[in-house]
Amino acid sequence: MRDAHTTGLVALRIVLGFSVLSTGLHYAHNVFAIDQYPPVPGLSDLVAQILVAGAWVLLTAAGAVGYLRYTQRRYWAANAFLLVYSLSGLGSLGHFVIDVPNIPAFWFATIVTDALAAAAIWGFVMWTASMLGRAARLHPAAR
Repeated sequence: MRDAHTTGLVALRIVLGFSVLSTGLHYAHNVFAIDQYPPVPGLSDLVAQILVAGAWVLLTAAGAVGYLRYTQRRYWAANAFLLVYSLSGLGSLGHFVIDVPNIPAFWFATIVTDALAAAAIWGFVMWTASMLGRAARLHPAAR
């Protein structure tokens, strides 16, 4: 039987793998096909491309740190970094603040899968937090 840490690690690998794939595809398309997305008022395409690429790298690095902290059993730190990383998926919904992108269906679907990946990360974080809370109630001296 697996312990909660091992079960969580398997789930985290699946969730992060899905998220990195989805956001990687979407952000890359956003950078290379910037003209297909509604422009952000006051930003040139070049500046927008740099911001999008930079955001993906920084947010994905936060996800990697979250994963590392989880493997080290530093769960609260892992959760904090994973929540920061989830912004990479939630941020994709920002396209709808400006206008609906006029992009092919596959690329439009990556906006949805980014948001689903972010929701899965939040679910994982809530599961981890509930496990930590349960452990603290069962073993109050370990706090």
